[in-house]
Amino acid sequence: MANFKIAIVNSSSFGKIFPDHLKRLEKVGPVDHFNVDQNIQGKKLAEKLKGYNIIIASVTPFFTKEFFENKDELLLISRHGIGYNNVDIEAAREHHTIVSIIPALVERDAVAENNVSNLLAVLRRTTEANAKVREGRWTERASLVGRTLFNKTAGVIGVGNTGSGVVEILRNGFRCEVLAYDPYKSKRHINNFGAKKVELDELLESSDVICLCANLTEKNYHMIATNEIRKMKDKVYISNSARGALVDEEALIQGLQSGKVAGYATDVLEKEPGGADHPYLVFDNVVMTPHTAAYTMDCLQDMGEKCVQDVERIVEGKLPIRSVQKDSSYIN
Repeated sequence: MANFKIAIVNSSSFGKIFPDHLKRLEKVGPVDHFNVDQNIQGKKLAEKLKGYNIIIASVTPFFTKEFFENKDELLLISRHGIGYNNVDIEAAREHHTIVSIIPALVERDAVAENNVSNLLAVLRRTTEANAKVREGRWTERASLVGRTLFNKTAGVIGVGNTGSGVVEILRNGFRCEVLAYDPYKSKRHINNFGAKKVELDELLESSDVICLCANLTEKNYHMIATNEIRKMKDKVYISNSARGALVDEEALIQGLQSGKVAGYATDVLEKEPGGADHPYLVFDNVVMTPHTAAYTMDCLQDMGEKCVQDVERIVEGKLPIRSVQKDSSYIN
């Protein structure tokens, strides 16, 4: 095989901050950028990407069974991120498409840092205070009394790479008692990072602040909904740097309206991108960032390098490192 065409789909950062990554891809073949609706139908997406046999993909759109059934030759989907819930892995296997991801350690520190920094922003009312100063209202500072993170009981849901980093920051940096819920991790694993393994109900009932760091699966879709919020402490703070769909947005809005939830910090939404009319944004005690948890120079450089290496390996007939779907007739 001598002809390769590369599509970069829904990535707002790849190749823009580190243009050398694009230059290396252009040595392989033509490179084009595509921005599509996150819920585009599989057949329509396949038609749009016809002739492109390598894809560098963001967190959206969804590469469904319908997509693969209608797509012509596709060697590789290289995820510009650590998750792959937007790719039907079984359909990829059936159509001999390799799916590779960024090693979790590449994003670990940046995303963990974002989760806690956004939490601090809502606890200390940082964005509200900044807005007051910009409006010439410095003298109203007595209306901006926040809460401290030190010595709180913190709950972390999901103790994989990012979640374990959040545990370490909370435990070692802020002297928090950290409760952790993760049905897939052992007590020893969780204890090693400084947290106590508990069931979800205990975490919800006991935590002053809750950090969401779990992967999105069919089982935990809307795992934070009305019943879960009801079980939480009054005036709880929540930070989400994982996936927006872990939270039932209507239930969270009700929690904010009632005061049960004292503040919500999120880097993710169930439907992205979010607009200025998102219902979260009517609340001063919400901090929302545009899925930028991994957006540090250090992290983006390593992420981009990994995607370029994936492409370079696949054209050589070699399996990319960290391939989730490894079976393909296109590799040796």
